[in-house]
Amino acid sequence: MRQPLQEKALAVCVNPPRKPYVHLESGGFRGHSCSPPVCQLQEPSLYTVKAVFILDSDGRRLLAKYYDDTFPSTKEQMAFEKNVFSKTSRTDSEIAFWGGMTIVYKSSIDLFLYVVGSSHENELMLMAVLTCLFESLNHILRKNVEKRWLLENMDGAFLVLDEIVDGGVILESDAQQVIQKVNFRADDNSLTEQSVAQVFLPKLILLLWSFLPCR
Repeated sequence: MRQPLQEKALAVCVNPPRKPYVHLESGGFRGHSCSPPVCQLQEPSLYTVKAVFILDSDGRRLLAKYYDDTFPSTKEQMAFEKNVFSKTSRTDSEIAFWGGMTIVYKSSIDLFLYVVGSSHENELMLMAVLTCLFESLNHILRKNVEKRWLLENMDGAFLVLDEIVDGGVILESDAQQVIQKVNFRADDNSLTEQSVAQVFLPKLILLLWSFLPCR
């Protein structure tokens, strides 16, 4: 069994980077700051990630995975995504706080990538997931991290995400490791399909011959 990334950490709470962030409320922006709220010690948890989703430049969902029941229905999830997008799509920040959650995000051409954790989660851990996701997608999409190429490689994108996060637990934050595992799984599937073809194709040919009229 693979060791979750959190078990490798020596501390639950570290000083997060001093980056601009926005605090979101249902009524709009509360404001900008260069110092995130003071991090308080919490009970350690393996379940760091609540959700990961990718939206297009109009805020429409392209890929999404939720790992708990904070938003149990698809309707609630998409409403949450729309709200977050409307508050973050025109800011230069990388971190937002809304509804008791910490959200880190990144844009690329016509895509917006989001990683969501609870309000007490270490922003560095969430940012590591986001960075790993982006770098892994950058590789499999051949440096074209945009809507068109993502839609054409959606299976690969889900494989990447599954190698990084499983059930809310961070498994990997090294993009090179993720790419190697995704390539291995793709090669394994290819070999399986080839093996099946090798077994059944000769039998299919014999079956077809059996239906041909005798001369």
